[in-house]
Amino acid sequence: MGRYLNSNADGFGKIVNSEIYVDKTSMLSYTNQVLNTMQGYLCVSRPRRFGKSTAANMLTAYYSCGCDSKALFSGFKIAKDKDFEKYLNHYNTISLNMQEFLSRSKEIGQVIDRVRRMLLRELKNSYPDVDYFDDTDLVESLQDIYAATKQSFIIIIDEWDCVFREYQQDKKAQEEYLDFLRDFLKDKVYVALAYLTGILPIKKYG
Repeated sequence: MGRYLNSNADGFGKIVNSEIYVDKTSMLSYTNQVLNTMQGYLCVSRPRRFGKSTAANMLTAYYSCGCDSKALFSGFKIAKDKDFEKYLNHYNTISLNMQEFLSRSKEIGQVIDRVRRMLLRELKNSYPDVDYFDDTDLVESLQDIYAATKQSFIIIIDEWDCVFREYQQDKKAQEEYLDFLRDFLKDKVYVALAYLTGILPIKKYG
């Protein structure tokens, strides 16, 4: 269990225990249906304060094999779904908030490098026996882990588009970031589900 890889359910637990919480766990029935399909690439674009981060935390708590969250979800709608326990806490889950990485970096290269180094550290700690072809390459390492274990990953990226808001006029930085995401997610056998949240429509970024 790490900060980004297979994290616990504390974030969602804090939300559920708050004074006001609206049950949106029915969304998990849909994400369960699109796991390991071509439809399993989801981007939710909504204005601020629409519960995007809450949903991202919910997905992490439900899928992450780094916690046991059956009791946490037992009182909600998803618990009545026939596949509730089939997917509950069964997946390697990578959860990132890009705003966190952006706030600690001065330029886009540092953002990407920080994501890579943080994830590689946790991956190598969790899978020390994998024969890595290049343990400095995030995508190669994820592919090596999948080849060795046949365990796929659910990747959740909150505020994926914050880079575009920070670098509105820097097309080169935007392209570098998109290249990173494309290489990380597109057509990768290790991706069971990719779930991204943002504020503005994807088409705005071309």
